[in-house]
Parts: sequence; structure tokens; C-alpha cells
Amino acid sequence: MHRRIGAPLCTLLLAVTSFAIAPSATAAPSDPVNACGETGFDPSSAAGAGPALPGNIDIRYPWPQIVTVPLPDPAPDQTRVPQEPLPSDPCADPCPDLTDPAPEPPDGDGSSGSESSGPSSSGSSFGSSLGSNGSSVPRFSITPDIEPIPIPIPGPPQEVPPAPAPVSPPVESAPQAAAPSTPDVGTTRLVAQLTGPGSINRTDKRWQVNGTDLGITWETKPGQVAIAFGDTFGSDWTPPGANGEDWRSNVLGYSADRDLSDGLTIDSMVQDSRCHAAELLSSRKIKNWETTTIPTSGFALGDRQYMSYMSVRRWSVVPGLWYTNHGGIAYSDDDGQTWTKDPHALWENLFGLNNFQVASMVPAGDHVYMFGTPNGRLGTVAVARVPKDQVLNKTAYQYWVDGEWTPVGEKWPTPILYDTAAELSVRYDATSGLWQMSYLDIVAGAIVLRYASSPQGEWTKGAPLVRSSDYPAMYGGFIHPWSTENDLYFTMSEWDSYNVYLMHTTLR
Repeated sequence: MHRRIGAPLCTLLLAVTSFAIAPSATAAPSDPVNACGETGFDPSSAAGAGPALPGNIDIRYPWPQIVTVPLPDPAPDQTRVPQEPLPSDPCADPCPDLTDPAPEPPDGDGSSGSESSGPSSSGSSFGSSLGSNGSSVPRFSITPDIEPIPIPIPGPPQEVPPAPAPVSPPVESAPQAAAPSTPDVGTTRLVAQLTGPGSINRTDKRWQVNGTDLGITWETKPGQVAIAFGDTFGSDWTPPGANGEDWRSNVLGYSADRDLSDGLTIDSMVQDSRCHAAELLSSRKIKNWETTTIPTSGFALGDRQYMSYMSVRRWSVVPGLWYTNHGGIAYSDDDGQTWTKDPHALWENLFGLNNFQVASMVPAGDHVYMFGTPNGRLGTVAVARVPKDQVLNKTAYQYWVDGEWTPVGEKWPTPILYDTAAELSVRYDATSGLWQMSYLDIVAGAIVLRYASSPQGEWTKGAPLVRSSDYPAMYGGFIHPWSTENDLYFTMSEWDSYNVYLMHTTLR
């Protein structure tokens, strides 16, 4: 199982040894059902606290292993296959040969043919038994947890395009403005499950997206939004959490759905083969080197799409924490079909302290503003800005430092929030003239919303949108760009079901 940023808030394990508990196969009675009669996942506390008794407890211990890492990175697979129109019947499967399991042949002797031959003789399993009241006693097993020791193997050098010409932006005054009124949050409701089995988009049947998270949205052009997801798994995925062999570090969909009151319809996804969502930003998938590459925000300037991302070195043994190599920016000039990671637009994670590892980038006026936190979920929020025509030129960025926009490299950025912010999402609402920021606050146990009159603040207090008491394993909270000053739509991920939901909050 891959450790992900979405581990439940209540599961802060501080021990090095990890325990993997097999989930119950029984669906909770409150699990939703889509229009095709397929059962989804209920992320609320009403769905229950998981299996009453675990079937297996997997005790893992670290096992070092040398892993060679050829350099430079291999060229990403840019194979793309146009998507055929979806069936007119929304309950018909476009690729039944790929996504519908073949029926099992009948067993002549009347047995299921799936019974286990019993515990192995290796001694790694302690066995299982039934108590005197008939209750099952969990089976314990000891399993090595491979801890790679990467050894780079340099190969022929790869040609890298030259860096943009350095510039020297001036120091400019930028005092904070008085904070507006704290958001007056009304009711929040779960609109629909967007991804996975039983979702309104049936992503498991259409694009082999069975488990995924995040759901970061931005407007690519008038009438269309892109939706970027994080680590994604196919038909062999099983809840809870992120797991499976058909692993893509990120995938991308598109939607023209203007009426979000009943959910968000995904019209298409970028594919690398028939009915299979493509990985956009490649990753080495080597723990302690580069485990995965996760999108953190997106925006469009003209015909070019930009996506900020973080290169994750490894997930921590403490759920909800992770270590990055760098934050970066990728771009696409073919409507998101293929992406290039810019080799110079990187914020290296020196000593684990760089503020722009998890970034949310927002165009407004003549600039693009970059809000960022360090790796993990316990960092403060800082802000930088860059002229729109210099997004990939790191020397053109200015940090906000003590009331001034200051060239990058001269001073350390001043935090605009000292909160424990994770999974930032920032939007500028042109109607009200206010900046909106949502993020996961693990101390408050909530996804919260703040307002400001300027990017540097002052920002209001955080108003909770959803709480972990209602959605125990929730995280994320990415604002949809077509939200209004009165109706806030955002995507929420849930760790146990490892899928994405559309939420709606009324703002009074």
C-alpha cells in the first residue's frame, strides 16, 4: 500500500511499525447508489467506523534494499488515444472487454475453487481460530517493508533547454489591507461522488479510474474546466486507501457542466489507451528517490495550460506527513494532452523548509500569485507573485516580505498565515473583489475558508466548511472556479473510500 497525504486525521501513528488491516467486504447500509444501480461509498460518519474486527493484521518491519536509479530520467510516455464518444445510454459500458470482469466458469465439483490451501509453512503467519462464542480472531502476519537505498547510475547527459534570461524585479511596497468580515458559512452538503465505483461519472468503467483523490479544477477556456487527480489506481484497487498495480501518479479530465447542483459531469479524460486514463506527469515511483508526482493547482494563460506539482521523495511513517524533492511547474500547449516539466521552474526543498512545495497558483491582474506551504501538513502559508509573461522564469518572482514584494533570493518570505495549512486552494472572486482560500486544518479537524482583500492579507479567521467529526477521513478541499460569492463548490477526498466528492456550501 502506498502511503498518501490523505490518511485519516485520527490516525497519527508515531511508531515505525505499521499495521495494515484488511477491510470488511460488507457495504454500509448508507452507501449511495448511482442512477445505474451501482453502489458507491458514503464518506460520512454515518457509514460506520469500518470493520468491527480485522481479518488480518500485517506487522511490517523495515528491510533495506539497494535499488539502482539510472539517470537521467527516461522520456515520459506521450502515447495518447482520442476518446470515443461515450455511449448514449449512461449505464452502458464503453469498454466492457476491459472493465467488466468475465463470469467465473462453473466448478464441476460444486466448490468455489477459491478456498485457501491454508497458512504457509514459512512461519510468518500466526494462524487464526474461532473463539468459544464463534467470533473470528485476527490472523497476524509478519511482512518485510522494503526500504529502498537508491544508488544513482549516471548515463549519457540529456540536453536541457537554456534557462530564461535573469531579470531583477524591483522591491515594491505591498502593505496588508484590513481583513474583511469572516466568511458566514451556511449549510454544507455532499452533492455527489464524482469518481470510482458507484460514482455519477462511472470512472471505473469509462477510464479505469477506480480509486483516486484531489480533483483540482481550473478553467481552461470559456465553458470548460480541467480536473486533475492525484495517485490513481485501476481495477485491482480495493478500499481503504491507495493501492494497486495499475498506478498512475496523476490523471486529467474535462468538464463543461455548468449546473453543479446535482454533481459535476466529467465529459472526457486524457487517455493513453482505450478507456484508460493516462499519467500526465511521470514519476520514478522509487521510494526515497521519487515516489510520485502530485498536481497541486492549475491555471490557463491564453492557449497554454500550467500545472504546479510536488515531487514526493517519500511518505512519512506518520500519516499526513511527507517529504518532497521540490515543487515545480509543468505546462501544456495542446489542451492538456501532453505536459512538460520545466527544468528551471523548480523550488528545491532545501532542509525541508522551502515554503513553495505545495503551491496554489492564481492569475489576477498583471500577475500570477503563488501561495505555498512546506511539505507535509504542518507548515505556514507564504505568497509570491510573477508577471504573467514570466511564469517559468524563477528570477522574475517576488516574495512577500514584511510588507514588500522582494526579489526571490534576497530574503526569506514572511508567512501570511501561521496556521497548520494543507492542500491549499485559492480563488479570486471578481464579483466581490475578495480572495478565497480553503485548506485542511488538521488542528481544527476541518476544511476551512478564509477571505482577504489582497493576496498578502490580512486574512480572516478560518470558517469551517466541513469537519472531521462528520467526515472522519476527509482531506483536500479544492474550490471549483465557477463558484460564486454565495455558492461555494469544492471537491473533497476521502481516504477510506479513496475517491473524490463534490461538496456545496451556502455563503451568507
